[in-house]
Amino acid sequence: MASLASLSLGSYFYDICTFAAGLAGNLFAFVLFVSPIPTFRRIVRNQSTEQFSGLPYLYSLLNCLICFWYGLPIVSYGVILVATVNSIGAIFQLVYVSLFIIFADNAKKLKMCGMLIGVFAIFGLITFLSLQMFDHQSRQIFVGYINVASLISMFASPLFIINLVIKTKSVEFMPFHLSLATFLMSISFFAYGMLLRDFFIYIPNGIGSVLGVIQLLLYGHYREKSREEYTLPLFVS
Repeated sequence: MASLASLSLGSYFYDICTFAAGLAGNLFAFVLFVSPIPTFRRIVRNQSTEQFSGLPYLYSLLNCLICFWYGLPIVSYGVILVATVNSIGAIFQLVYVSLFIIFADNAKKLKMCGMLIGVFAIFGLITFLSLQMFDHQSRQIFVGYINVASLISMFASPLFIINLVIKTKSVEFMPFHLSLATFLMSISFFAYGMLLRDFFIYIPNGIGSVLGVIQLLLYGHYREKSREEYTLPLFVS
């Protein structure tokens, strides 16, 4: 009886830790989802997309849709918190893309509409193939590898920012709160994937965690360097 009670308590603690890690990932991801709001306030206020690009929001929409599909029970059991966060993310990205299309010039509007149709066509093809050609176990592997590829492709943005920071020796283009939120989201979902022993969750988020640490270290290094330069005397006698 004692061993059964300890086993039950251990299982309960494991479930709590897994849920807490997934919930934390959802909360930190929400910070990232709302981060473009100031940009779109400016777009709406000026009635123009100016020199902004809508491509990152299209890529993010496709990524959220793929991850949402992977998190559903029809593809994977027990990872519903992956579906919840990415359903919210997909809604945010779709709103951003819609606003971009509304306020873009005609050439950009046409291009964005075509690419948005392409995003839904790709997602539709993935869902169709996964439902028609695979059983449940094979479906999880098929969608899982696409999910990993999609998440890893999203790391192009932090890599670009890291390169930019090193080149310019400035953290102007790498806000601390976004770097911190990216790291905390990645480490939370890495823990969530490890607890669930889900390769398709912990591998991409493990890579994201490493990139997050690099961003934070660079921020600390170049921010301190900028502060030292700022405190140098203006005149040397």
